[in-house]
Amino acid sequence: MQILNAQEFINLGNKIPIVDVRSPAEFAEGHIPNALNIPLFDDDERAIVGTRYKTKGRLLAIERGLEIVGPKMASFVRQALTIATSGKVLIYCWRGGMRSESMAWLFERVDINCSLLKGGYKTYRNFLLDTVGTIPNLIVIEGYTGSGKTEILDSLRNIGEQIIDLEQLANHRGSAFGGIGMNAQPTTQQFQNTIFKEILNFDLSKIIWIEGESQTVGKIFLPDPLWDLMNKTHNIEIAVPRHDRIKRLVHQYGNLPAELMENAITSLIRRLGDLRMKEILASFREKNLEQTADKLLEYYDQSYQFSRNKYKRIFTEISLPNGDSSANAKIILAKVTELIQLKAL
Repeated sequence: MQILNAQEFINLGNKIPIVDVRSPAEFAEGHIPNALNIPLFDDDERAIVGTRYKTKGRLLAIERGLEIVGPKMASFVRQALTIATSGKVLIYCWRGGMRSESMAWLFERVDINCSLLKGGYKTYRNFLLDTVGTIPNLIVIEGYTGSGKTEILDSLRNIGEQIIDLEQLANHRGSAFGGIGMNAQPTTQQFQNTIFKEILNFDLSKIIWIEGESQTVGKIFLPDPLWDLMNKTHNIEIAVPRHDRIKRLVHQYGNLPAELMENAITSLIRRLGDLRMKEILASFREKNLEQTADKLLEYYDQSYQFSRNKYKRIFTEISLPNGDSSANAKIILAKVTELIQLKAL
């Protein structure tokens, strides 16, 4: 069997199936994207072996582990043969220790060539955190709520630009209303792992665009190094007419389930105050959606301005004529291209 560092392992992962042999709970918390789970132990079995190791020592823990694994070996082999269509697999566990080595030994008995990740998933996560904070040519698109930042990113992607759509990856649009109508969010680890996979597929000599977000998107977190980089790199702040912002918010949220929208409005009571919250709720119940959006923007604009002042980011401001995201993407790209030519970025 071959031992690979994180970079080598990830590079081969685009061609060779990856097998995660950790327990189902470990896998669910976070795994290398595209990895398949063939757990050496299920969650209860892992706890049993771990307890045996702590109370009775390594040798007796291994003995108990062999008793558990023995009856499952044929099943492991069948799964591996199905996965390893080219006769090769990549394998990792938590620290690159006994679990991955044991499974590799078994697979190689049936002529499957195995390569292991040195240091396991823990090393992969450290490599991720070391890498995401050093992305060159990152440009953050900032702007007030309703400016169409996500749609602009989509339009940039459509004309060949490299984008990281944090809201899509997080299954959340941000704000108290961002989870309505969206699928369940991934774990923080898996969200970060997916961001990392996106970055690894990019040409780092070219611009990477990302939308300005807080460090949390819904209930999950950006990697600290990426968040720090987003606050240090050049930010493009877009200004879209308020009526276009209101129109976009009504379009995005106006047809979502009323009960969920009311719950989200109510959840803002601590920030809005009881009186303001009730005014907005009454406006929504009266189906006066533009007024509802306008009142909410008063709050969200203040929050954005507070964040803007707090982090003191480097901004280039671009005033846009309307809410046409496709046209706005071209305006932004032209401006950024000009700034690069002038060496202002």
